[in-house]
Amino acid sequence: MSKPSRSRPLSRLVATAATAVLALGLSAAARADILIGQTAGFTGQVAASVKELTLGARLYIDHVNAAGGVNGQKIDLQSLDDGFDPKRAAANAQTLIDKGAVALFLTRGTPHTQAVMPLLEKAQVPLVAPSTGAMLLHKPVHPYVFNVRSTYQREAERAVQLLLEMGNTRIALVQVNDTFGADGVAGAMNGFNDRKTKPVAHFTYEREKPDIAGVVKQLIAADPQVVLLVASQQITAETINALRAAGSRILGATLSNNASNGFVQLLGQNAAGVIVSQVFPSERSTNLAMVRELTDLVKAKPAESGGLVTPAMMEGFASAKVLVEGLKRAGKDASRAGLLRALNNMSRYDLGGMELNFSATDHTGTNYADIAIIDPRGRFLR
Repeated sequence: MSKPSRSRPLSRLVATAATAVLALGLSAAARADILIGQTAGFTGQVAASVKELTLGARLYIDHVNAAGGVNGQKIDLQSLDDGFDPKRAAANAQTLIDKGAVALFLTRGTPHTQAVMPLLEKAQVPLVAPSTGAMLLHKPVHPYVFNVRSTYQREAERAVQLLLEMGNTRIALVQVNDTFGADGVAGAMNGFNDRKTKPVAHFTYEREKPDIAGVVKQLIAADPQVVLLVASQQITAETINALRAAGSRILGATLSNNASNGFVQLLGQNAAGVIVSQVFPSERSTNLAMVRELTDLVKAKPAESGGLVTPAMMEGFASAKVLVEGLKRAGKDASRAGLLRALNNMSRYDLGGMELNFSATDHTGTNYADIAIIDPRGRFLR
C-alpha cells in the first residue's frame, strides 16, 4: 500500500504562510507613519525660538499620536537643522521630499522658505505653516504654501500704529538687508503713512556680518524714543544690549519672530520694557480653549517645556493643529494630493478661540496682530 502524498498539505501550508506574510505586510503598510518634514535653524541666529516653536508643535503631535494618531496612522515629524542657511534649507527640503514626506512644515526664515518654494510645485508637496510672515508667501497665492500666522507687514503696520498711539513721535527703523527686513519695513511704512508721519531714521544691517556697533552709534546720534528692529533674535538682542551698555535708554521694539523665551534670555537684565509684536492670542488668555489646551500639555511634560508657555510655542502648537486637521480631513488618503484637497477646503476652522480660513484663492489663514511688553519677570504682557 502506497504512503499518502504530503505534497498537497505542504503546498497548502506554504500558501497559507505566504498569504499571512502578505497580509502582515499590507497591514504594516496601512499603519505606516505619516512622514512630515521640517527644516529650520536649530543652530545659529534663531536656534532658541526654533526650538520653542518646534516644541509647541511636537507637544500636540505627541498628544495626537498617543491617542491613536490620525485615522490610525502616527505622525512622524522629522526635523533637520539648516543652521539658518537658505542653501541648507533647500537641501534639507529636497532630502525630506525624497524620503516621501507628505508635507513640509514649519520652515523658519523668509530667504530660507524662498529657497524651498521652487521644490514644492515640482514635487507637488504642500508646505504647511511656514514660520515667516513674508508677503511673498501670501500674494500672489502660492498653490502649495498654506500660512497659519499673520503677515510681517500686518504686524509691523499695527506695531507702528500702536507705538504712535502711545505717544512715541520719534520712531527709528532698523532692518536686516534681506527680503524679511524689506517686508517688515514695508509694513512699518504703511503704519507711518496711515498717521501721516515718517521714521526719524532708517538703518540697515548686513545679514551675515552685521555691524552692530555702527548701527548703535547711528541710533544714539538720531536719538529716537523707540527703535523698531526687524532682524533675527540674536542681532536684535545684541543691539538692545549694546544700547544699554552705551547708556542709551532708547526703547526697543521688534516683531513676532522674536517672541520667545530664548529671546528674553538673550536680553538678560535688559529684557524688561522691550516691545514685541504678536500674531497669536496671549499665552495667558485661558478663556480661550487653544490656550488651555496648550497649557495642559505643557504641564503634563514640564521636563521638556520648563512648565512655561511662550508665544513661540503657541505658534508651533497652532500650526500643528492645522496640519493635523488637514490630515484628518484627507481621510484615509494621507497623501500629498489628499492633504492639498483638504487644506484648500478648510474654511472656518476653529483653533479654539481663533478662526482660520483657507480656500483655493486664499492661503493667508489668520490676520491677528497685537503687541506685548516684556515685564521684569520675562513674561509677555498684553
